[in-house]
Amino acid sequence: MMPGYDDVRAAAARLRGRIRHTPMLRHRALDEAAGGVVLIKPEPLQITGSFKLRGATNAALLLAASARAGGVVTHSSGNHGQAVAAACHGLGMPAMIAMPMDAPKVKVEATRAWGAEIHFFDRHTVDRDALAIELAAQRGAAVIPPFDHPDVIAGQGTAIMELLEDALAAGFKADQLAICTGGGGLLAGSALSAKALAPQAKIYAVEPEGWDDYGQSLRAGHRIAADGKGSGICDSLLSKQPGEITFAINAPRVTGGLMVTPVEVFAAMRFAFTHLKVIVEPGGAVALAAVLAGKLNTRDAVTGIILSGGNVDAGVFAQAMAT
Repeated sequence: MMPGYDDVRAAAARLRGRIRHTPMLRHRALDEAAGGVVLIKPEPLQITGSFKLRGATNAALLLAASARAGGVVTHSSGNHGQAVAAACHGLGMPAMIAMPMDAPKVKVEATRAWGAEIHFFDRHTVDRDALAIELAAQRGAAVIPPFDHPDVIAGQGTAIMELLEDALAAGFKADQLAICTGGGGLLAGSALSAKALAPQAKIYAVEPEGWDDYGQSLRAGHRIAADGKGSGICDSLLSKQPGEITFAINAPRVTGGLMVTPVEVFAAMRFAFTHLKVIVEPGGAVALAAVLAGKLNTRDAVTGIILSGGNVDAGVFAQAMAT
């Protein structure tokens, strides 16, 4: 069940009126720093504060009527969980979200606010996929995983689809795209859209230092697991291994992987707040960090990036601003 660009287009039609078409942003200071044009998709402005609402809503809408009574179960450090909770709330379905005990408080509270039930687990000792399956079986619920699902991937692909269409309308043709990457759902959906709308564009997966399983996997030609010893500051990107479906989509389409440090991430968060007036969480800032830190050659190029989420605890945000 590999999704294609037609599935992304269908998802866009399905999601109309249920998600926010976030604007395309551009700033003189960023263009000057990059030596080129940088086009930004600010998904912190999405209804739940991240792009995850796209995939979760698309997948929930495609559930058979017979499956809706039991609701949905998923596992998430926060953004996907909140998105599933919001999607289920809109469709009148119950939702249970398995969340790590160390998930950011702001994400836990936001998920609860949509009426979801939360089941906490230890991310270091519990197999989260097995846990979600077990909880779903107990409740007669469907599982909507965070990234390795065709309907989720198709929904995520609508973000870059919107950016590329808005760019073309403004007279810009993207040369390259930098995508925040965890398990690869956003990357896969972006790759499907980009190869249809901007086949000339190179696509880069951007990951936090120590969690570059996608970069390693792309170089090796097969899935490799990260050792999980990197900083946990980018909590939304701590998937240890690329998904099976996402890697099958990304391996032939993605040019390579880039890695950014916590210091570079905090610098990007400060830049977004100071110049773009957008609050971005650490995991949502890695693509911007790659541009600002020179990890990508942006001179005389048109570069598209996604700020993928803005659900950050006040303490972490304060730390980034004070660094």
